[in-house]
Amino acid sequence: MDTTANEMKRVLELQKQLNITEGAPSAALRADRLDRCMAMVSAYKKEIVESMQDDFGNRDPIMSATTEVDSVIGPMVHAKKNLKKWMKSEKRKASIAGTGPLLSLTGAKAVINYQPKGVVGVISPWNFPVNLALAPLAGIIAAGNRVMLKPSELTPSSSDLMKKMINEYFDESEIAVFTGDPAVGAAFSALAFDHMLFTGGTEIAKHVMRAAADNLVPLTLELGGKSPVVVGQSSKMQDVAQRVMQGKTMNAGQICLAPDYALVPEGRVNEFVDAAVSVTSEMFPEMKDNDDYTSIINQKHYDRIQGYLTDAKEKGAEVVEINPSNEDFSQQPHHKIPPTIVLNPTEDMQIMQEEIFGPVLPVKTYSNVSESVDYINSKDRPLGLYYFGKDKKEQDFVLNNTTSGGVTVNDVISHIQMEDLPFGGVGPSGMGSYHGHDGFKEFSHAKATYTQSKLNLMKIAGLVPPYKKKEEKPSA
Repeated sequence: MDTTANEMKRVLELQKQLNITEGAPSAALRADRLDRCMAMVSAYKKEIVESMQDDFGNRDPIMSATTEVDSVIGPMVHAKKNLKKWMKSEKRKASIAGTGPLLSLTGAKAVINYQPKGVVGVISPWNFPVNLALAPLAGIIAAGNRVMLKPSELTPSSSDLMKKMINEYFDESEIAVFTGDPAVGAAFSALAFDHMLFTGGTEIAKHVMRAAADNLVPLTLELGGKSPVVVGQSSKMQDVAQRVMQGKTMNAGQICLAPDYALVPEGRVNEFVDAAVSVTSEMFPEMKDNDDYTSIINQKHYDRIQGYLTDAKEKGAEVVEINPSNEDFSQQPHHKIPPTIVLNPTEDMQIMQEEIFGPVLPVKTYSNVSESVDYINSKDRPLGLYYFGKDKKEQDFVLNNTTSGGVTVNDVISHIQMEDLPFGGVGPSGMGSYHGHDGFKEFSHAKATYTQSKLNLMKIAGLVPPYKKKEEKPSA
């Protein structure tokens, strides 16, 4: 550990020093670094997918290729295409509040110049181990920064592969990877970065934030929470079920934006359950030996989710397991849990208190949509919110009266795929945001630059000592 800690400090000092001596990288160098990232993940696509299998036991290979390779290349392409435009100085009005365009007319100028922050530390999670380590580099590299990366110890195969890949395509002065246990992660989070991006759980984020405070390191925190689905009365239930269950079973629900619970109108719960069973059975007629159905990452998280289900059953919930082939999951080579719907959940159940991060969906009912809004507002602000329905007035009511990191209407999770939309949380679900131009600005220092008029406006205004005293008006 001491050796790794010293090595991290050495690389940080190297990158910081080069940031000063070499200055901001040119657009051509930034584009070259983006190109190398894209070439790297393309060349290692097969190995990346295989590493997912090693880490998860079973990981849907089609989804792995899409989420861990294609979804890394997409943001890089977007950043490279817009790089020169983003790097341009941004003109602002040169005016003192209340004075109008006077300063501009005298030749004064106001602009924002976007500078690299310097060295950005990235701590990435296990659920999308390559994507959430490398996709943020689109904005970080486009902004001209150097990078130190600490991937998750829970996915050692993909973490070791990323170290190998990056060592092959980049010098340590550009991007460096450090693998290791939580002690390495703690030491990493205590380094004096110029900015740090952490993606992971809220409790660990608190430790990262405390460590960063010692060096006043600015943070972007991408967390999670219990993202709700509001099913409107006007919705078509078959479509709702298909999209919700596809999102809930993707990566076996191990997604920060996975729908965590559904709010369904009274009288339509059975319709939702029947549709959910139907569409899920069609997607996964078998699961135990089906490569399309992803495993839970490890025994600890498997036991955690099973504990939620046991607790819910003991407290009176009705549990609907979607298992079309009636397979025995008590004996299996991996940690698969079949999609499960929990009806009549109560607030004392763990499943309604903790982020589930698994293929389990509690369903609550409401008689009026305002009840669903009140319920959402009684909880921490979530990372995502999903509304289904054709009633624009109801949709506006839900969206205008709730606060979440982002929203997808008539689908789940999809807003994260929009590169021109900022992605981030609010409050307990995160701070700061990235993707596209917003990511470039998140990892840049917006330096305000004002060029004064040739005229001495302060003197003209009588604001240079000795001040002119106004003659006293004669008394009446």
